[in-house]
Amino acid sequence: MLSDGQQPPRRRNRFERRAQRAITDRHVLRYLSAATLVLAVGAGVLVWVIDRRDYATLGDALWWSLQTLTTVGYGDIVPHTTWGRVVGAGVMVLGLTFLSILTATITSSFVSANQEARAARVAVKREEKRTGDDAVLQEILERVTAIEEALREAEERER
Repeated sequence: MLSDGQQPPRRRNRFERRAQRAITDRHVLRYLSAATLVLAVGAGVLVWVIDRRDYATLGDALWWSLQTLTTVGYGDIVPHTTWGRVVGAGVMVLGLTFLSILTATITSSFVSANQEARAARVAVKREEKRTGDDAVLQEILERVTAIEEALREAEERER
């Protein structure tokens, strides 16, 4: 028997593999966006079903859900029932979590792209320096060879 909150190992492993693949393949943005949309629509429908007094239309409920999820909170539509507030609290917590992760993912993507560009510039500069160093070494080698020849010639003349 599983304790509360635990998934069967097979389903949990599948979820973990999918999550890891999404992170590795950089599809996290797509999944988080979809999860945020599902949360907004799901919370809007749920609060509309349980609290028709405060949310006369589905449009009002979706509007409330979206503004709560994005932390704008205009206050034009608010829940007054306990269950409406419970749903609202869940939307707030999950919304902040999703939006924080979404922001971090986008920021990480920009930082990663910047690091890759910087690494490419450094590699190009290194190659240019190496090429320049090779030319300097070649010139030194030619000079040393010329000096050695001059010394040999001088030795031969002295003999």
